[in-house]
Amino acid sequence: MTSIGIFGSMGRMGQAIAAIAPGLGATIAGGSDVGDNPADLARKADVLVDFSAPAALEAHLAAARAARTPIVIGTTGLSERHHALIDATADEIPVLQTGNTSLGVGLLAWLVREAAARLGPDWDIEIVETHHRNKADAPSGTALMLGKAAAQGIGTTLTEAGVTDRAGLTGPRAEGTIGMASLRGGSVVGDHSVVFATAGERLELTHRADDRAIFARGAVQAALWLREQPPGRYTMDQVLGI
Repeated sequence: MTSIGIFGSMGRMGQAIAAIAPGLGATIAGGSDVGDNPADLARKADVLVDFSAPAALEAHLAAARAARTPIVIGTTGLSERHHALIDATADEIPVLQTGNTSLGVGLLAWLVREAAARLGPDWDIEIVETHHRNKADAPSGTALMLGKAAAQGIGTTLTEAGVTDRAGLTGPRAEGTIGMASLRGGSVVGDHSVVFATAGERLELTHRADDRAIFARGAVQAALWLREQPPGRYTMDQVLGI
């Protein structure tokens, strides 16, 4: 059986992965948290999953590279520097990085990319995400993932097209932009909607998460899949085969 090492094992996602992994054909090699040496875990696991914090990612990637252990990264709030480190690591070992490990969200991202490409420039794109009151980053990693998918569909990048700061007298909506709004409150696990709007009609693609177990299940499935891959950078699209 594949053994999974968990960075951030004491967090909610780490505990959910540990609970669900045995039922999916995996064992838990151990966990690593603040104060632990990540190299110890990397050496004894067949594959790693990281749901810790952005500040810890560099050390976790270094440990994975040194041990030649594939790693699934579900940590959100990453910077461009983090992505550069992930790219460099993927030259040596298999790395899967995603803003959301749910298989349903992975399919949603594909649908958003396809819809954006086919509907054309007359359709405005807006993304709305809702999470619990304790979520630290905004927009969510999932919203950013969906925004990047939409941007790919219309032939641009989210850096160029994304709008997150509407306030005051903003004027008419700029053509080709992708609006992103973040709502926080209560205990919402995660709701994401992508709205395509044009004159006289709207199309909405929505995913609602009711249980954190869906992310844990997807993370384990991604880890089992990643173990069999050559070095490279992967996404949930590839786990789904789309």
